[in-house]
Amino acid sequence: MSDSTQPAPSPAAATGAATGAPRRTRVALVFGGRSGEHAISCATAAGVLRALDRERYDVLPIGITPSGQWVLAPDDPDALSIAGGDLPQVAEAGGDVVLPMADVRRELTVTEAGRLPRSLGEVDVVFPVLHGPFGEDGTLQGLLEMAQLPYVGSGVLASAAGMDKHYMKVVLAGHGLPVGPYTVITPRQWRTDADAAMDSVDSLGYPVFVKPARAGSSLGITKVDRRAELADAIAEAQRHDPKVVVEAALEGREIECAVLQGRGDDAPRTALPGEIVVDGHAFYDFEAKYLDAAHVQLSCPAELPQHVIDEVRVVAARAFEALGCEGLARVDFFVTGSGRVTVNEVNTMPGFTPYSMYPLMWERSGLPYAELVDELIQLALDRPVGLR
Repeated sequence: MSDSTQPAPSPAAATGAATGAPRRTRVALVFGGRSGEHAISCATAAGVLRALDRERYDVLPIGITPSGQWVLAPDDPDALSIAGGDLPQVAEAGGDVVLPMADVRRELTVTEAGRLPRSLGEVDVVFPVLHGPFGEDGTLQGLLEMAQLPYVGSGVLASAAGMDKHYMKVVLAGHGLPVGPYTVITPRQWRTDADAAMDSVDSLGYPVFVKPARAGSSLGITKVDRRAELADAIAEAQRHDPKVVVEAALEGREIECAVLQGRGDDAPRTALPGEIVVDGHAFYDFEAKYLDAAHVQLSCPAELPQHVIDEVRVVAARAFEALGCEGLARVDFFVTGSGRVTVNEVNTMPGFTPYSMYPLMWERSGLPYAELVDELIQLALDRPVGLR
């Protein structure tokens, strides 16, 4: 490693200067993170690394370890993929990647104990593919706003509200969108009056789904059929988040709709809705999502009456705008046999591996994975940072 403190031009800039070719857009791909979805974020990064057109983009992979260290990562999709049930992880390193905290330049540096800082050059846009707390919940988005770095995806408020299933439901209901019955168990309530908390769950009727309020990838979720099972399910959810949301089980089919921000002042775009069909699992849990793909099928477009498909797409776009989302989101629904549409949740950074439901729905709607990645980067470059 060089000890020079002088900013070094990126490889893309050097190539452009030497050949007269247009400078490639420099993308910092940030992945990993401190949440329980660390491995899924790594797998998402592998898909994006493979999809990025290297003639257009110069890529700087930056991993965040489970302890929170920002490190330079190898540009190696295979090392980040889920293979044979083994989950990838960002390894600790000797140097820390540091973001700028001023609006005069977009230069990243590496700092190491006993050595002078080393410049990584400037980046044009950050593509954060972190899932869960400390990445998808507005914390990273706030950091990037302070650093004046354009980034893919929703801003601080939409990311925070979308991550918290409680406040997401409050916002959606406040905009007149249909949400199912639920109750919230705060850590204080559980410590001081657990019986009252369980009584509030009883009022929903059984079965119910007990969930961490701020987690994804179905981590910590338990289906509960009677009150005797409730305390253990709450304890499992609290392993991931001290705040718990309990939802009434809704009868109906699980339908998803991918949403993409419109260009300029255009309305959000929606893909054809898809339906998840799970075999051999009580519900669409972590194992079914990422480790047992043979028992999961996506039907897209979902076999629904046209008027229901139209309603799902309209409500998905309304939910996207109600939360103030940007870039991308996946809106999940329950659709009853009578065609009633209920919003289950909004994911502001949905699973984004090539086999995840969000890109697959766009693929079936005519937008291939590589083009979707490119579109998200262009949307981020077109959008200012700060108040907007």
